[in-house]
This record gives sequence, C-alpha cells and structure tokens, in this order.
Amino acid sequence: MIYRWVKKIVLLFLIGCIIIVLINNALFLKLFYPYPHQELIVTSSNEYKVDPYIVLAIIRTESRFFPKANSPVGAKGLMQIMPETGRWIAQQIKMTEFEDDKLYLPNYNIPMGIWYISYLDSVFQGDLIKVLAAYNAGEHKVKRWISEGIWTGRQQDIEQIPYLETREYIDKVLFDYHIYKRIYKKK
Repeated sequence: MIYRWVKKIVLLFLIGCIIIVLINNALFLKLFYPYPHQELIVTSSNEYKVDPYIVLAIIRTESRFFPKANSPVGAKGLMQIMPETGRWIAQQIKMTEFEDDKLYLPNYNIPMGIWYISYLDSVFQGDLIKVLAAYNAGEHKVKRWISEGIWTGRQQDIEQIPYLETREYIDKVLFDYHIYKRIYKKK
C-alpha cells in the first residue's frame, strides 16, 4: 500500500519537473508564442519607435495571428482595427485609397496598428497601461475615465476601469508581452 503511494508521489514529482522544464524552455514556448511577420513587425516597430514585443502581444491577444479575424463590433485583421479608426490612421499617415478590406492584409494592418500604438504612446506620454487601455476601449474613454476620477490611470488601479474586457485585455497583453520578451529578446 505504501509502495503505491510512493510511486504516485514520485510520478507526480517527475511530471511536475517535466512541466517546469518545458515552461522554461524557449523552443517549447515558441510553439505557443510564435513570431510571424517578423520582418514587417520589426521594420514598422523601428519606424514608429514601438517595442515589437508589445506588438506581438497585442496581435496574439487581438486575433491569435489570424489575418481574417473579425470582432463582433467590426474590428478587422491581425491588430483588430476598426474601419473608422483605419480611415483616420490612413489620413494621418497620408495613405491614399483606404479600403476596409485591406485591413485583412498583414502588410497593411500591422504598420497601421503600430502607428496607432505610437500615436497612443505620445498621447499618454509613454504610459503603457494607458496605451493598452486606449487601444482596447478607445482614447477618449480612457481620457474621460481619468479626468472624471473613475480610474487613476495606474496599473495597480486597473480594477477601477469600468469595462471588464479592458481590465482583462491589459492583464492578458502584459502577460504575453513579458513572455515574448523572455523568449525572443536577444541577450
């Protein structure tokens, strides 16, 4: 009887050790945290001075890297850009002939999304938490929450954000961001 319990404990210990090794193995993690469109992401991130790992975390959270992704509210593509936002971004970056369906094309969607992150970064003076909240809920909502005292704008006060989706979004993107940095950042 004791022998069976010892065998089970040893087996559980070995399984636990294997799981720990896999979780800490970058090659294994890359299966779940891919880096597609690397050249496009790096080029656009450098151009607009955005951390490519935050871009990856946003894409993973928004679309799971499915270029034809659609949200229930109408956001499109890898970075889930709303057509109205896409039209506005196209005007800001002097892009001619904007078409909603082009938001499904990675070489169109990714640079626009990265430009938008850069824009939000300048609006919120480099505060990543506010940038992520605005990317999800909208710039004007975040400004209103802060100005009306609904949210302090600080990470430790995320629970004050009135939208559960936005609170969960920030947590998810930050989690993925730290994993992407750990896996891909050059030592």
